[in-house]
Amino acid sequence: MSTADGTEGTGTLGGSRGGTDGSPAVRGAAAGGVRGERALRLTVFVGDTDLSRHRPLASEIVARAHRAGLAGASVFRGVEGFGASSRVHTERLLSASGDLPVAVVIVDDEARVRAFLPELDGLVGEGEGLAVLDEVEVVRYGTREDG
Repeated sequence: MSTADGTEGTGTLGGSRGGTDGSPAVRGAAAGGVRGERALRLTVFVGDTDLSRHRPLASEIVARAHRAGLAGASVFRGVEGFGASSRVHTERLLSASGDLPVAVVIVDDEARVRAFLPELDGLVGEGEGLAVLDEVEVVRYGTREDG
């Protein structure tokens, strides 16, 4: 895919391409020409005790995102939170509360993230999780060769 600046892109987030609407990528002020591009962030909130076939649900979501070829996924563990049950879960030492909040964050271009959403239907049961979609701009600082 050829971009507005004449370079070749890969067609997926992380390639050297312009914005997803065909506009040139945004040049940042940092040395080396940091690039920004539009993407979609999917954040899936689940509990750390939620399982999918005896495996932590967050790990299963990451594995499926990886198999789907998405650009990246990370899991963040919360120290306190509440959701559908309205019960506050905390990691404080004196609390016996389990099921701490976990956020799985996936970022890629909009079409690829939306194509992944049906994967969640069979994993995240009603009342067990929440998914949020946000339009974001990705800004890279340097490159990583280790994937």
